[in-house]
This record gives sequence, structure tokens and C-alpha cells, in this order.
Amino acid sequence: MSTTPNFTPFAQKMQTAGLSQTFIDNFHYYYNQLVEGATGFITRDEAQPVSDLPNYAMLHAAHRQAGAAALARAVVLKLNGGLGTSMGMDGPKSLLPVKDGLTFLDVIVRQNLHLRATTGARIPLLLMNSFATRAASLAALARYPEFSQDIPHDFLQHMEPKVWKDSLLPAAWPDDPDKEWCPPGHGDIYTALVDSGMLQRLLDAGYEYAFVSNADNLGAVLDPAILGFFAEARIPFLMEVAERTAADRKGGHLARNRSGRLILRESAQCPPDEEAEFQDIQRYRYFNTNNLWLNLRALAELLSAQHDILGLPLIRNEKPIDPSNPATPRVYQLETAMGSAIAIFEGAQALCVPRSRFIPVKKNSDLLVLMSDAYRLNSDYTLTLVEELNSRPPVVTLDDRYYLLYTAMQARFPAGAPSLRRCTRLTVTGDVTFGANVTVVGDVTVAAPPGETRHIVDGATLGAP
Repeated sequence: MSTTPNFTPFAQKMQTAGLSQTFIDNFHYYYNQLVEGATGFITRDEAQPVSDLPNYAMLHAAHRQAGAAALARAVVLKLNGGLGTSMGMDGPKSLLPVKDGLTFLDVIVRQNLHLRATTGARIPLLLMNSFATRAASLAALARYPEFSQDIPHDFLQHMEPKVWKDSLLPAAWPDDPDKEWCPPGHGDIYTALVDSGMLQRLLDAGYEYAFVSNADNLGAVLDPAILGFFAEARIPFLMEVAERTAADRKGGHLARNRSGRLILRESAQCPPDEEAEFQDIQRYRYFNTNNLWLNLRALAELLSAQHDILGLPLIRNEKPIDPSNPATPRVYQLETAMGSAIAIFEGAQALCVPRSRFIPVKKNSDLLVLMSDAYRLNSDYTLTLVEELNSRPPVVTLDDRYYLLYTAMQARFPAGAPSLRRCTRLTVTGDVTFGANVTVVGDVTVAAPPGETRHIVDGATLGAP
């Protein structure tokens, strides 16, 4: 790889931090693109709509049987590097209590234990941790002594230097040197699997298939029918997608490039003048749930053929160097999305799945719905929307001025979430505190007068009786 004039200080900084040559080469690949003026934008010409896809409803008993036969070669892999900083947390997001006193990680472990017990398959759970989440997450797993397996419980994602926007040199921030570094996006999973030795370890132990998803999506459970579809057809890479709704207008979507290959286009990759078209849910019908299925042998062969650089599309993310202070100087973070590998694997496919496999928690409004009685935690530790909601979760919007941080939300819902099992929409504006046993029915807006607080009394019913 040719040396870009400004890259030497990056290489030195990364070597000093103990990063591997494999990862330095990957970062160099994307840095070269940045220097050459790449924006990471994917235009409408390179992102044509996708019409029909295979649908989960078409899977049948034969797929489930094939999946049951493949379970002994399957591993569950969760992305667990997030700290929940957007919710004001400084620890692993997966350790947040979410349902009946259980954390995300508690539910994930119990889902996995139940699957092992009912199928007899070994099915290990593997976490891709960050340096910031590793110790606390492994300590939480240690509370389950029965949760043993033949491979380690985790491997580490990388960290990379931030790049000054103006000079394209390594960002330096002496007041807080940690802010000079950032995660490289979840597209790092492929490099991290190789670099950590985990990919080879999985293959040596006889694992062939990995089901990958976000730790904050409790709808993402290993489904034997999908595994059977994936394994039987010898698909190298499978993305679970769902049909977009108005709530998904700003999220990444599936498209086809000029050669007909499926691609993923994230919002940061959309040119500003095409934003309205990007958000057209009739034109671009499917979004990426970030539930992916990987054939580990196909991944190893592809990485070997490409010298451990998959060449995923660049996402050039511009931010202040101190995310908590928008006035600080601007940097670029060079990121990739793991779903964008759909364009790299020959024969990659997408499967349209039910919305129930996508229950993400990105904000406290999402968390409130999950904590409420809108979802039922089943005996197998899967989550199901209650029947009254007709497969449509309530849409909750909380005023970011008062509910953005997790501790602030806790303070305003001291008795826990209100009943939302008969709610279609809840909008809270201003500083409102909810008492115990509050019930929300239908479409409800609750507001506090500007500069004042409002308290909803215990036992109140809001909305239609």
C-alpha cells in the first residue's frame, strides 16, 4: 500500500498504542480515500430500489429441520462495545436494567441458556467488546457459573485515531487524550475477528455459522428456520431486513448498485441534496435490522484473498472532537458498517423478516416502551408485544430537554414505566413526573407549562377510558 504523506504520524501513534499492523493497514486504506477527497456518499445512480425479496413467511418445516441440524455449528455473536453515551451512561449499555429487573445481557444469556437446554446444542455466546465495556461485561457473565463454553466469551474491537478536519493530521487533545480516539464502526468486526485470532479459533472448534446482532436489540434471537435457510442454500452472507415505516425514514436502507448487487446505504452516505428521496419509504422499502448471518469459512477465505482488508464503503463522520461540546474543533471519524459487506460477498442475500425481530433501544423513549407492559417476557426469555397492540408497538416521544439522560428519565418515572398496553402514541413535552400505576390509552400528549413542572398522580388514566 502506497504511503500517504500525512500517514506516518498515524502509523506511529497507532503502533505506540499497541495496535496491530493488520488494523493499521485497514485504517490506512480508508485514510487514503479521505485524502483523495472521498466523501463516502452513495448517489441515487449507485443506489437503485430493491423490489421483491425472500420473505420469512416462506420458510417452512424443512428449513427448521435443516436449522436444527446446523445448530451444533452455530455461534451467537453480539456487538457489545457501546457505552450508551447518548443516554448519559458511562458503562456498558447492555448492563442497563430493561425488563423485570434484568439487564440486556441477563436476557441475552438466559435466551441462550434456554436454547441450549431445549436443543442440546452447544451454541456459544460471543461478545465483541470494546476496551470500555470488557471488564464490566465479563464480570456480569461470571455471575452465571453454568454458562460455560468451549471458546472464550469475547474478543475486542479496535480503536482508531480521530483526524483533524482541516489538516487531516492525527487529532491531539491534551486536556483529555482519550478523546483523540474513537471506535471504527461495527464494520470493524471482520478485522477484529481475524486480528484477535477468534475467527480461526471458531473454525478450529467446528463452528461454521455466526448470527450477529446488536446487544440492545432483544428481538434478535437465533431462529433455526433462518439458520436452515442460510445453511441449506450455502449463502455466504445474509442480512435480515424489514419493511420501512415512517419511523425508519432516516435509517439506512437496502439498494442495488449498477451491477445488480445488493448494497447498504446509511444516512451519512446520502448526498444532502438527495435526502428527501433517501427518506422515501415507498421507493426504498427495506431497512437493515443489523441482524446478520455469516458463513465463517466464506469470511476467512475472502479475508485471506484480500490480505485482511475487505474494503467496505467508507463512512466519513464529521463531529466535534469533544462530543459533549459542539464548539470544539471538528474531526473526521473514519467508520464502516458491518452490513455493507453485503456488497462484498458474491452471492450475498437479504431476507425480509417480521418487525418483531427488531426491538432496538437507542433512546430513553425506546427503553420506556420495552420496560412497560407493552412487551411480555416469555418463559424462553424472548419478548412479545401484547395482543392488544396488534403487532404495533406504541410510539413514545419524550422531551429531550428533560428525558435525554437515563438518570433524568428515572427521576421522572420513579415508580417505573406507565401501562402502555393500550397506547398507540405518547408524547411528553416539558418537565413531567409520572406517579405509580399510571395508564395511557390511545394517542396521548402530556405537557407541562413552560418553566413549570407537572405531576401525574398515582393511578391516573390518560386518554380514552
